[in-house]
Amino acid sequence: MLARERQRVVVGEVRRRGAASVGELTALLQVSGMTIRRDLDALQREGVLEKVHGGAVALSRSAEEPGFDAKFFRERSEKKAIADAALALVKPHSSIALSAGTTTWFLASRLSEVDDLTVVTNSLKAADALAGARNGGMQLILTGGALTSSAALVGPMADASIRSLSVDLLFLGVHGMDPDAGFTTPNLAEAETNRLMVAHAHQVVVLADHTKWRTIGLSRISDLSAADALITDDGIDPEATATLQERVRLLIIARTADFPADQRAPGSR
Repeated sequence: MLARERQRVVVGEVRRRGAASVGELTALLQVSGMTIRRDLDALQREGVLEKVHGGAVALSRSAEEPGFDAKFFRERSEKKAIADAALALVKPHSSIALSAGTTTWFLASRLSEVDDLTVVTNSLKAADALAGARNGGMQLILTGGALTSSAALVGPMADASIRSLSVDLLFLGVHGMDPDAGFTTPNLAEAETNRLMVAHAHQVVVLADHTKWRTIGLSRISDLSAADALITDDGIDPEATATLQERVRLLIIARTADFPADQRAPGSR
């Protein structure tokens, strides 16, 4: 088993049970304790679990909002695969909205492949990608608002812009998804802006890689059932798959094999 595949199993086990010991993980994966400890170190650096003496525990409800570049370098293959699957849902001559986030940025970087779109976004990063690559028929609308550390525009100005619009399709990035908490984000103002985006879209498509499962941000956006479709990647575990199939109208699982994680963050050198 490759290191990344093994680490997915570790994260899934810790999140499913709330905690797991090094001994339990070595027995499950048939590897040495040293290997598991290295995996736990790597996963703690990525911010997906907390290493403790003798094992690891799942992260609790979080008010931490990592910056865009910090999130960009996590699960890049998964985000590219999710963006590719999302692009297939975008029809020419339609209006779409993109929330802020790294997965939605990957989709934004592909939207010039679709003719005659109107794109509304509260993401400076997505707007930059769209402005640099848009075709002649694309209309780009940026909401305005106050800037968060994740390059999202939020607050009264952003909210007023969204209230005046109605779009065919919203692609929503989230910090976490949980059976009880629903879709969440750490930022209270961003949660309100995202709720308005959901309310002003005819269809809602959530883009969330497998690491978002059972992650809970401070502020709730909506129930899982608010998603007309949810696109995740093939690292999602069976428990999550079963729950999501019950809660969302359509679950799309994107294959990551054809999407190497070699892209640098926008603006990086």
